[in-house]
Amino acid sequence: MPPNTLISSKDLISYRKEMACHILLFALLALASSRVMASDPSQLQDFCVADLKSPNAVLVNGLVCKPPMHVTADDIFFSGLDMPGNTSNQLGSKVMQVNVNQIAGLNTLGISLARIDYAPYGLNPPHTHPRATEILTVLEGTLYVGFVTSNTNNGNLIFTKMLKKGDVFVFPEGLIHFQFNYGPTPAVAVAALSSQNLGVITIANAVFGSNPPISDAVLAKAFQVGKDTIKYLQAQFWVDNN
Repeated sequence: MPPNTLISSKDLISYRKEMACHILLFALLALASSRVMASDPSQLQDFCVADLKSPNAVLVNGLVCKPPMHVTADDIFFSGLDMPGNTSNQLGSKVMQVNVNQIAGLNTLGISLARIDYAPYGLNPPHTHPRATEILTVLEGTLYVGFVTSNTNNGNLIFTKMLKKGDVFVFPEGLIHFQFNYGPTPAVAVAALSSQNLGVITIANAVFGSNPPISDAVLAKAFQVGKDTIKYLQAQFWVDNN
């Protein structure tokens, strides 16, 4: 509306109603967009069992479907989640993922699962899942868990909790999180995740174990330490516990 224009009360009311409609529309669009971006896209059929052996398949946000008449019950089945993982590594933990690579029938369904075993004082190190929110349930033992928020005016806030058997904790999508077994006995947890292929970025491995390495000048400045410290960290063997 042009400035310094005289308008009637009726026109003003009409103008305000129009603006209110625009604001409501933008709010609804924002809500819809956030819902769409919250997890994997919804499937448009009963199932789309991944054809993991398809040669030269063009993949668009998922895996190519196996013809429905070729699908069997084994395509939506996994056995072995009751078996303890091997925690004899430097971290003292092992993650057994059950995603679309283990159950082809998870393709397009937007969910997956993981079992995590922890040796006494074992650690599932700080990491992120770029495509999934995680909800963790402790089955045995005691775990100290937490996640760190994105950059804010108040800094990177951390939320931690000591969990015992039967306790549940949520790690929001994309945020750095960890689990540490404080106890002298093994611990076990199961995690459900909101993606068929969640992705894992282990922070130390990605920063100090990339191939080829990130420039030591970049990392020295980023972490405010000397290049010798960076070179020492880059020379370590960074364990992948997945």
